[in-house]
Amino acid sequence: MDTAKQNLRIQKAVAVVSVLLLAAKFFAYYLTRSVSILTDALESIVNVTAGLIGLYSLYISAKPRDKDHPYGHGKAEFISAAIEGTMIGAAGTIILYKAVQHLINPVELKSIDYGIILVAATAVVNYIMGYLCLRTGKKNNSAALVASGQHLQTDTFSTVGIIAGLALLYFTNYWWIDSAVAILFGAYIVYNGYRIIRSSIAGIMDEADIKLLNRMVQALNKNRGENWVDLHNFRVIKYGSVLHVDCHFTVPWYLNVHEAHREIDALTELIRKEFGEAIELFVHSDGCLPFSCRICDKKNCAERKNNFEQRINWTLENISRNKKHELT
Repeated sequence: MDTAKQNLRIQKAVAVVSVLLLAAKFFAYYLTRSVSILTDALESIVNVTAGLIGLYSLYISAKPRDKDHPYGHGKAEFISAAIEGTMIGAAGTIILYKAVQHLINPVELKSIDYGIILVAATAVVNYIMGYLCLRTGKKNNSAALVASGQHLQTDTFSTVGIIAGLALLYFTNYWWIDSAVAILFGAYIVYNGYRIIRSSIAGIMDEADIKLLNRMVQALNKNRGENWVDLHNFRVIKYGSVLHVDCHFTVPWYLNVHEAHREIDALTELIRKEFGEAIELFVHSDGCLPFSCRICDKKNCAERKNNFEQRINWTLENISRNKKHELT
């Protein structure tokens, strides 16, 4: 589908740019011998490897569903993000080791000014690519692109901190600043790796995306149709860029099959309009029961058995339950 192809195209650009930035950072390290610049370069090795892994995972997730994978191949993105997070954590650990080593045995630095210029240029490129990945990844619900975007922007922020440390070192000649900056950002990189791993495991385990679900509930409440008596057993599962939504949908019992299906189509169109085309809905339709009249405000209903008393506002808690709503 189009979103999968778009994700793949952007990840290809990330992989190419990561290789170029890696070369620039190692050249800056060659010029300066700064352990904080080496920190940046080591993280870029992870960027390159993770970019290639992310590219492969998006290639896999873009494959159409088959008899062995009836829900598609989208879970590959979560596995890619988990590997990327692990690599980030490993890179952060290596950075901490090298920084402590240089703090104990200082190395004289040189050409700091040229090093600052080179890594500043890589920071600008990284930020732009990270912003593009995050924006597209969130729009297309791509865990791999979001992980790449977070990684690139983390790299940008750490680079900015390293530039600040190098500038301070340049004007003060306190050589220990180089190692101190590397230790600080090494710890931050380890923490960011943990966050990405945590997020990817949540996707693999089908953990509910509370933020996404709340947005859906708000959209459904705001645009609720007259025949939408009740909604319950509402669930959303992510498979890469595709959202699988299933629910039980109560409509007036006297609607014929075609009329009930039109209400389901309206519900589907509403969700797709708000959250994109990469959505599959599996809706089980129920007919209303006499106790439903008390929460149904449909006008001019010839089959009403009880007077309308109160409209129940849908919330994440009550539409997730596996039972119809009723007043107690």
